[in-house]
Amino acid sequence: MKINKHRIEYIGKTITIIKSNNKQQENITGKIIDETKNTFKIQTNKNTITILKQGKTFKIQNETINGDIITKKPEERIKIKAK
Repeated sequence: MKINKHRIEYIGKTITIIKSNNKQQENITGKIIDETKNTFKIQTNKNTITILKQGKTFKIQNETINGDIITKKPEERIKIKAK
């Protein structure tokens, strides 16, 4: 059985921004401490930042995840079908 990477809980996971419309945000790594429909709140080594999901590609638990696909409330993500 394949696990749908879009349906997992992201809070507490390590995240790296691998692609972004804003090049200054690429390669930011931290721990996800909160999530809303449109954002992740990330605790980095230096501070806490809020990042929009849209227009970004993330690496979470060695999985590459397109932020445009997960721009949903966490409870709505369980409806996303694996591709």
